[in-house]
Amino acid sequence: MVMSVAAPTLAPGPLASRPRRVMIGTDTYPPDVNGAAYFTHRLACGLAERGNDVHVVCASDEGPARVDRVDGVTVHRLRSAPLLVHPTMRISVPTRLDRLIGEIAPDVVHVQGHFVVGRASISAARREGVPVVATNHFMPDNLFQFAHIPERLRVRAGAIAWRDFNRVFSRVDRVTTPTRIAAGLLMGKGFSRSVEPISCGIDLERFQPRAEPKLWARKAFDLPDRDTVLFVGRLDEEKRLDELIRALPYVLNNTDAQIALVGTGGQRVALAKLAHRIGVGDRVIFLGFVPDEMLPQAYAAADVFAMPGVAELQSIATLEAMATGLPVVAADAMALPHLVRPGENGYLFTPGNSQQLARHLTGLLGSPGLRAAMGAASRAIAVTHDHQSSLSRFEAIYQEVAR
Repeated sequence: MVMSVAAPTLAPGPLASRPRRVMIGTDTYPPDVNGAAYFTHRLACGLAERGNDVHVVCASDEGPARVDRVDGVTVHRLRSAPLLVHPTMRISVPTRLDRLIGEIAPDVVHVQGHFVVGRASISAARREGVPVVATNHFMPDNLFQFAHIPERLRVRAGAIAWRDFNRVFSRVDRVTTPTRIAAGLLMGKGFSRSVEPISCGIDLERFQPRAEPKLWARKAFDLPDRDTVLFVGRLDEEKRLDELIRALPYVLNNTDAQIALVGTGGQRVALAKLAHRIGVGDRVIFLGFVPDEMLPQAYAAADVFAMPGVAELQSIATLEAMATGLPVVAADAMALPHLVRPGENGYLFTPGNSQQLARHLTGLLGSPGLRAAMGAASRAIAVTHDHQSSLSRFEAIYQEVAR
């Protein structure tokens, strides 16, 4: 049974003159660890801090339905079951969503995807006459590994997935995605509606350059005090971390370095075996899950940030690294060129070319002055992605569609 709490009464009057009641429908939310869950949590909390009445509807992380009040946000967790193709995520059963949306009585529904909860939220909102905003975080590449789709079938499977996406999101009032490149991707996949790019945003106060020597941060993670290349994210196939590890022997020919990997995922064991097989097992350090409150320290422990993934619609982790003042070496793929300006705040490498990746890492690790200059440029770029600006734009969209 779907549990709910009574929504607080909002004063009558134009939407612009009172707090909004926003229902966010999402298939993934903390404790899930992924970019979409992280963004949705920060969006919900940020809107609540601004005085909005925010309700998140998502899958229960434990199975039974329940309602929590966390960080000023009412979280309605729907009854769920384990998602067999994913080791940690769960799939919800939104059979009572019509009743729930009637009880919440939102001014606007903001969905974060077109899967189970997002799809059901759109349908329920349409029946109730509630306007819908939709943000896309979807890339088929992010699902292929978990769905065990053979390589030979992925192009066809991707085409089917995009057709389904187009059908579902064509029913909403406004569509957003994190970057212009991601918006262009949707249009290239046959989506005919206008798509507005709105950055996921970054908390510039939490993530900022630190004046202290890196040693203090490295001690917090028991990292040796040597040049450190950092990755933060899921240790999964589409992140292509094998390319980063394969680059390390070339880097070690020139500098005393190590790779620190923050995150968990299905490739953890395979990556460790690869590192040992090519002789760098002691220089690839798996830090595992790092609590959100310690992430700024993880970035502070690094000299360079690396993002070899090829399915990034923006990459919140790359933005966090940039806000911390780190130069970035990233794959020349999807939206990463939107963040990395070659020769200014880092470098791009051709996916699959570990030697090119190694050359860029070696050049940065060997030049403190270059790292400092590019790190400052990273910070300047990150400042244009202040999450307060993103929140303001979403609030403006809510007002526009709810008139």
